[in-house]
Amino acid sequence: MRAEALVPVARRLRGNQTDAEQRLWSRLRRRQCGGFHFRRQAPIGDDVVDFACLSESLIVEIDGGQHAVRKEQDANRTAWLVGEGYRVVRFWNNDVLQNTDGVVETIELALKGGTIE
Repeated sequence: MRAEALVPVARRLRGNQTDAEQRLWSRLRRRQCGGFHFRRQAPIGDDVVDFACLSESLIVEIDGGQHAVRKEQDANRTAWLVGEGYRVVRFWNNDVLQNTDGVVETIELALKGGTIE
């Protein structure tokens, strides 16, 4: 799917964010995370990623329970993004909701070029 065709999909996703996505967006928006600019529900390639800091080539994905059964699809998507030069960090919804500060610290570490697991 072309990026232009993904714009309406991204708009719809921005209007229907999960609680975890809303909480993390409240900490990433307006350059609050280390002064870096993030986009939410950003079209990249044939898909829409949850959050992207394009200047640092960092993708942040928030995974809900459905991702436990989509491991292969997520691994393929991550491999494609890495092949395109992005770094990808993933968090579970409950991690974002229960440890928002820790998640933001991990993102800040990744933005500074630190190793993320």
